[in-house]
Amino acid sequence: MDLEKLISKINGYQSSMLETLEQLVNLESPSTDKPALDFYAQNLTTRFETLGVETTLITNPTSGAQLKATFQTPQTGSERPGLLLCHYDTVWPLGTIEQQPFRVDGDKAYGPGVYDMKASHVIAEYALRGISELELLLPRPIHILFNSDEEIGSLTSRSIIEEHALQSEYVLVLEPPTAEGALKTARKGVGSFTLQVKGRAAHAGTQPELGISAIDELAHQILYLRNLSDLEQGTMVNAGVVKGGTRSNVIPAYAEAEIDVRAWTQQEAARIENAMGSLQPVSPGVELVVQGGFNRPPMVRSEAIGDLFHKAQRIGANLGLDLQEGSTGGGSDGNFTAALGVPTLDGLGALGDGAHAVHEHILVSDLPVRTGLLAAILLEL
Repeated sequence: MDLEKLISKINGYQSSMLETLEQLVNLESPSTDKPALDFYAQNLTTRFETLGVETTLITNPTSGAQLKATFQTPQTGSERPGLLLCHYDTVWPLGTIEQQPFRVDGDKAYGPGVYDMKASHVIAEYALRGISELELLLPRPIHILFNSDEEIGSLTSRSIIEEHALQSEYVLVLEPPTAEGALKTARKGVGSFTLQVKGRAAHAGTQPELGISAIDELAHQILYLRNLSDLEQGTMVNAGVVKGGTRSNVIPAYAEAEIDVRAWTQQEAARIENAMGSLQPVSPGVELVVQGGFNRPPMVRSEAIGDLFHKAQRIGANLGLDLQEGSTGGGSDGNFTAALGVPTLDGLGALGDGAHAVHEHILVSDLPVRTGLLAAILLEL
């Protein structure tokens, strides 16, 4: 493989990549807006079909369609495919683009979803475009899955992701790298729980003794849950949303908390799940109802993940890149595939900052760099 010719080809795409990125950012795709999601998936389908990619839209009655794209070059034999994972839903509601329009300021391109993770769609497209136009040969077919509900837990796409991962030789996740540009070889597991507290209402002025305060009980439970955190183990339990009561002069009969949990290991995840399922009321007469669980298992750095990273690191070195590995407390679809034992490498998206924030941006100069890296990895693995 002529790496110099490949990188030169991809560097020549930079202005086209930026134009494509602007088009994709302007096509808003909130996680909960099915028409917008389906429209975006159809746009991606059209774009990839121009590369000679075989596409399949997997219809979804409750969310956007999942898009599967298959790319292969003339080759001998049949190898297990490589799998690329992207998501195309964003946390931004429809209309955000009017308040936060796509813009380029120096080396930074801003816009809702530009970093997380529409720049990755550009990287995937132009990596395949470079391989196709130079008529390079892939050692195995490449499948790409574009997920429509990653930001809300991949509820409708998880089974599709896991099915394809088990048929694949490796998985590359095109989420952004760490802030320092490192690839991700470990992620915390993510749990989401709701704790409902049912007490008894009463007039706070005339008959307070007849009431059982659901809010008082919830306060006790929140303090108990906070103590389940183990910062040395990296386990965090956070009651992030609390609701309860009706009026200030009423002993509240109902309260609830939404609880986020993060853990590096399955053992810690199981400890928290067991604790959540064993909660006991402090106040007599109170009923506790716990719902939820871990929706993403921890992505634990295994020997297979380490081997995959070191291969990517060597490929990057041939391109003049000093790739390092890192970890993060956030989850991705790579959590699912790594938990199945499939070698998984995350963080192959564009360098930038501000996921889910108004200053979300990518570095324009990094787009061809990460595109060249992905293309070289696909040609070598």
